Amino acid sequence: QVQLVESGGGLVQAGGSLRLSCAASGKIFSTDSMGWYRQVPGKPRELVAAIASGDRTNYADSVTDRFTISRDNAKNTMYLQMNSLKPEDTAVYYCNARLIRGFVNYDYWGQGTQVTVSS
Repeated sequence: QVQLVESGGGLVQAGGSLRLSCAASGKIFSTDSMGWYRQVPGKPRELVAAIASGDRTNYADSVTDRFTISRDNAKNTMYLQMNSLKPEDTAVYYCNARLIRGFVNYDYWGQGTQVTVSS
């Protein structure tokens, strides 16, 4: 069983920065994929950034060059450094871990952390 706990959300002015953390408990390997998603009321959850085996990363177009995803495998923790924040980045941010064990895929989610960017 894997548990994910996000932290680091809050209120920030436009142009500011925040760093989100996702602490994982349970067996997550460096080859497992992890990612950050966000959701605003009335809209589907969307991928913000993901990191996979070999630290390959991909980003939503809207956050490229502003956000950076990283992970510390020794600490079982993933991060999202968010710079130059915009009001449209306001959302609940969720941590995700996608594990493949044999022929079975497992998706785990954190409880979410609110990020609010004021104009």
